[in-house]
Amino acid sequence: MKALRFARFGNPDVLLVEEVLTPLATADTAVVRVCAASINPSDIKNVAGRMSQTTLPRTPGRDYSGVVIDGPKEWIGVQVWGSGNVGFTHDGTHAEQIAVPVASLRRKPDHVSHEQAASIGVNFITAWCAIAEAAQVTKSDTVAIVGLGGVGGAAAQIARRIGARVIGVTRGARANSYVDASVDSEGDVIEQLRALTDGGASVVFDTVGGSMFETAVKMLALRGCLVEISATDRRQVSFNLADFYHNESRLIGVDSLKRDLNAAAVILDALRPGFEDGSYQPPSIARTYPLDKAVAAYREVEAGTAGRIVLTP
Repeated sequence: MKALRFARFGNPDVLLVEEVLTPLATADTAVVRVCAASINPSDIKNVAGRMSQTTLPRTPGRDYSGVVIDGPKEWIGVQVWGSGNVGFTHDGTHAEQIAVPVASLRRKPDHVSHEQAASIGVNFITAWCAIAEAAQVTKSDTVAIVGLGGVGGAAAQIARRIGARVIGVTRGARANSYVDASVDSEGDVIEQLRALTDGGASVVFDTVGGSMFETAVKMLALRGCLVEISATDRRQVSFNLADFYHNESRLIGVDSLKRDLNAAAVILDALRPGFEDGSYQPPSIARTYPLDKAVAAYREVEAGTAGRIVLTP
């Protein structure tokens, strides 16, 4: 079979489509023919050498949607979707086929296309880990989300479905159908937020990190929770520790790479009802590329294109 491979770190030009051994099913694994696999920013970082755990040579890719072609009889021919921490120390989804644990197999929602299903995983799983698991958001919360990109937009939908009030923090306070109100990140964020809330947000989900951290921590209401998933432009940050403990604030880090295919499948189970009842909208697909055009696809993601880029092996 064909797979996207890299044997050294660098820009997308290090990627090559190569013939590799076709995976075989075992007692515990099934083989899925990959119909679609999205490219995440973490895949770009992986190829660039910014993921210290990655071993080479490697096939990248974390999300997939496809059809089971080998494994337990009851799964043969079933359309499935999945995500996880593959592509780093184990070969990932940017290939014609992938072997996955039988325990991780989950049926793809019928009304979601393969391309859409392959674009949901990392964004919505990360958002779920932050909103539902780490912050344990309830309908009584006010959730401020810094950055409404892929993960932030997913988080807004999850928080809205729970019943929380959602405030987006974006450049220009751009309107967004997933939030109840918006704050301009280029203005006085704290003053704007306090005008919309009674003392701040009970939960702040910062998808940007780095330069936004010090602002995010000041956005918290008494006993508020700040969830961090990124250190986009700098890793070292500071804050007033006395203010932090006087406010009885909480700080939680979330790393979706700690979820393997099995753990991610459990989260997909939790997310599924939202896609079935229309509360969650799959990400928009900007373009699809065949596997032999993967370098061009990676370059487009690296350039920061709007919408999801999907490989269709």
